[in-house]
Amino acid sequence: MRKIIVAALLAVGCAATQDAGDGFVPLFNGRDLSGWVRVNCGPDTFTVRDGTIVCSGKPTGVMRTERQYENYVLELEWRHAKEGGNAGLFVHSGALPVCGVPFTRSIEVQIMLGDAQDGSYTRHGDVFAIHGATFEPDRPHPKGWMRCLPSEKRVKGAGEWNHYRVECRDGRITLAVNGAVVSGGSSCDPQRGYICLESEGSEVRFRNLRIRGEPLPADDDAFAPLDFKMDDHWRARDWLIDYDGKGKDLWTEKEYGNFQLVADWRLPRKPADTQRPVIKPDGSQEGTAVVPDAGDSGIYLRGSSKSQVNIWCWPVGSGEVYGYRTDANMSPGVRAGVTPKSREDRPPGQWNRFVITMTDDRLTVMLNGKFVIENAQLPGVAPRGRIALQSHGDPVQFANLYIRELP
Repeated sequence: MRKIIVAALLAVGCAATQDAGDGFVPLFNGRDLSGWVRVNCGPDTFTVRDGTIVCSGKPTGVMRTERQYENYVLELEWRHAKEGGNAGLFVHSGALPVCGVPFTRSIEVQIMLGDAQDGSYTRHGDVFAIHGATFEPDRPHPKGWMRCLPSEKRVKGAGEWNHYRVECRDGRITLAVNGAVVSGGSSCDPQRGYICLESEGSEVRFRNLRIRGEPLPADDDAFAPLDFKMDDHWRARDWLIDYDGKGKDLWTEKEYGNFQLVADWRLPRKPADTQRPVIKPDGSQEGTAVVPDAGDSGIYLRGSSKSQVNIWCWPVGSGEVYGYRTDANMSPGVRAGVTPKSREDRPPGQWNRFVITMTDDRLTVMLNGKFVIENAQLPGVAPRGRIALQSHGDPVQFANLYIRELP
């Protein structure tokens, strides 16, 4: 089971096939978004109009290439609709957003109109590492950040097209703005990954995207956003799902059999010290302990509340399967198997990430990078069923919900 891990690659073919004569091939065909994957944006966030990619800026998130790249030259043009516009180009990007944020681990090339008053960033071609990526800027940032500020201002204003040329080679990156190199860095980590266009609040257009460099071999992993139909209590708020605690469980329309699910969650309510049961490794209860409690929720698997991966503040930690642990008809091995090996929850209010794998009647739960349930048996679990976010009377937020179906 440990061999089944969250994918960093997604399978696809490359839409760019025609060589322009100088070694470049298009990343955008001018007609549709073939060759691109919606990571965490809406269906209307990135559209095609008049031979350009139009990004509405809402919700916050990214669209990425289907294939990964390592050593290459990338050219594109961009134009903001208004002054103060904000967007970005990500290189060496992971496939999925980092826990609790709408962005991926990557190196960002800033596409922005407007400078910070304290000089910490500019509008004209910053290059910087985000969300766990690292690199060495060509020029030290005044605040010590892993961020290279450009050597000169070359960006044109709102309504005008700007040209970027990004070169990535053996961990080094350089950016040329409108014909001159202005920023860069070396020792990039990672040195390979997807190329992303960023949506961050304002309209921006892209055109003439082309690349010189071979894509990396495709992989057969394929995570897709897990879709729900929102209601008055479960609401989409920019890049996350916000639940007020007053409605019913939120179910997918589609059923799933074997799958791997990624889900970020947090309990936003102010915690209060509360007595909660202590669960022993064999699944039995013994006494109570005071914990900072901020609420309760969970994720139902295969259409049943019995096969629920818990989200709560009990001392045993999240990830346990309450319906099986408390069922006296289950064997001691089953009840112990669905009891977390360790408590890996972050403090209330902070984001957590589940990676939940269901294969036949076996369940594995990873919480914040640690296995808390491993190959636990769920006797009698349905072979297929819908997935639900649980209503337990408490506010909860979810984000970055992705699923891939397994054989």
